[in-house]
Amino acid sequence: MLIIDGDYPMAFGAMDLNRDLALPIEEVRRAKPDRFASASCPDSETMASLPEMRLAKIAVALVKVVGRLHRPKNPLWGYRSAEAAHAAAQAHLAYYRILAERGQARILRTARELSKHLQTWSQTEDCRQLPVGLILGMEGADPILSPDQIHEWWEQGLRVVSLSHYGISTYCHGTGTGVSGGLLPPAKALLEEMHSSGMILDLTHASDASAYQALEMFGGPVLASHQNCRALVPGERQFPDPLLRAIIQREGVVGVSMDSWMLYKPGLDWGSPIPPRSTVFPREAISLEDYADHVDYLCQLAGNSRHAAIGGDTDGQGGSGGAPSGVETVRDYQKVAAVLERRGYSSDDIANVMYRNWQRFFETWLPA
Repeated sequence: MLIIDGDYPMAFGAMDLNRDLALPIEEVRRAKPDRFASASCPDSETMASLPEMRLAKIAVALVKVVGRLHRPKNPLWGYRSAEAAHAAAQAHLAYYRILAERGQARILRTARELSKHLQTWSQTEDCRQLPVGLILGMEGADPILSPDQIHEWWEQGLRVVSLSHYGISTYCHGTGTGVSGGLLPPAKALLEEMHSSGMILDLTHASDASAYQALEMFGGPVLASHQNCRALVPGERQFPDPLLRAIIQREGVVGVSMDSWMLYKPGLDWGSPIPPRSTVFPREAISLEDYADHVDYLCQLAGNSRHAAIGGDTDGQGGSGGAPSGVETVRDYQKVAAVLERRGYSSDDIANVMYRNWQRFFETWLPA
């Protein structure tokens, strides 16, 4: 079955983690560590590369550009200047363009391009030579130097923007800041420019207050690319039912994240330093059944299977060590279908979750 991954920060893996993602996954994992290698994100736990995505039948991914600003008390590293954050995100865009120029990927800017691309994939039995489809998104809006610059990003192919990542961004409070801090003054103008350009708003990583306020201000399409359910796992990184319902009522889609912290039932204090998972729970404690719980919860909340989808946060959540047990590479995303089938989901419902919901959403909201 085809898959559309609603969140893959691919350029982060290629550039920030220095991985050659055009190689087979075994070669990526065997790469000799360089002096800049991240101990928390070892190459040996890489989950995705372009050849592995083709074997996984991941026809399309919402890939991200990232350029986070550093501010006091922000929980993750960031750039010291807005100019540097902007330049870093532009470099991520350049990476995707090069993949497209070399035939490794195809940047999907319009609904027509997406439909044609998926038709090719669905009609091809051996997908190992096909380009992977990329829809371009931004994780945290710090690289947007002023609201009127949104149109420049649109012309460069960007189609989805979230307002914050970790900490306080230029535009709102995000993960690690609690739930009550909301939008900042520049957000209103940014949301207006996003709506006028046709940009899609990703509510992922926004604080509760920021998300509610953005929904009031923004009249365009909304999604949550990788966001789980607080009713099942406590903590600010997951959304409460009223926010999930609001996204559903706006005909949005919620991608369920493979991050095991977001599936760990006791929850996590996202405002404090995040400890190594292995010091809190064994990897075997989190399974694809826990993942399917969030998919099922969203379907029950909506009353149908049209709003829950795959939102892997692939390799952004720490690689295979940060995924449920049984998920070593993105090929194992196919196992979600079997779990849902055992729970009594029909083939149509399973196809909705695996790819059709994202397909329907983007064919509706990308420019014609």
